[in-house]
Amino acid sequence: MIRTAIVAVFLGIYTLLLGPPLIVYTMLTRSADPLYWAGVKGLVFICWVVGLRVRVEGLENIPPGVCLFAANHTSNADAAAIVTALPRRIAVFGRKSLFDIPIVGYAFRLAHFVPVDRGNRESALESVRLATEYTKGGSSFLVYPEGTRSADGRLSTFKKGSFMMAIESGIPVVPVACAGAHRVMKKKSLVVHPGEVLVRFGPPIDASKYGVGQRSELALCVHDAVAALLPADQKPVAWAAQAHA
Repeated sequence: MIRTAIVAVFLGIYTLLLGPPLIVYTMLTRSADPLYWAGVKGLVFICWVVGLRVRVEGLENIPPGVCLFAANHTSNADAAAIVTALPRRIAVFGRKSLFDIPIVGYAFRLAHFVPVDRGNRESALESVRLATEYTKGGSSFLVYPEGTRSADGRLSTFKKGSFMMAIESGIPVVPVACAGAHRVMKKKSLVVHPGEVLVRFGPPIDASKYGVGQRSELALCVHDAVAALLPADQKPVAWAAQAHA
């Protein structure tokens, strides 16, 4: 809990000191890059404080230009590990309530982060439409197609909604496997344990080959690509059963 308290204090001070001037800069220049990278530097420091070591593989698989990064989701530590591993600026979906936080919410919007209310289907669809416009404008996105964190670390089925973005924008989907984050920070826990998280990027999948009616096929293709990158104890249950058959 000491590490968690340190992180909370650091985030508060960091946000208050850097947030306002960076937001003003972003408003004047219309560039969110300094704001984003300041956030990433903050995450790197937090990872160091809590003892989270990030190992990265497959950076050579990330193509130039706009991409949709599709990752498995097991822990709140996933985002920190993946964002610090990525060599480029990305945008994400976030709980709608986060966008109501002073300074933070405004900064998220300036960085093209998209609020989403998963309890409201129409609102969620509107969020996907907004994100699609952002991708067409040059913003890469990180999505978690499972829709929620895995309880045991194993990959579950992918929802197809976020893949509409890739199909309509014609951008490649990069499979991302995050291994070990569920041991560093368990689901529904604020306790952070020191440990290593492996972030592995797979070869991109060309979404332009899929039509809107084939989004389920694309979702399954990306799901299997992520599964192949994960260690045995995080592969889907069905895959584990086949391995022992």
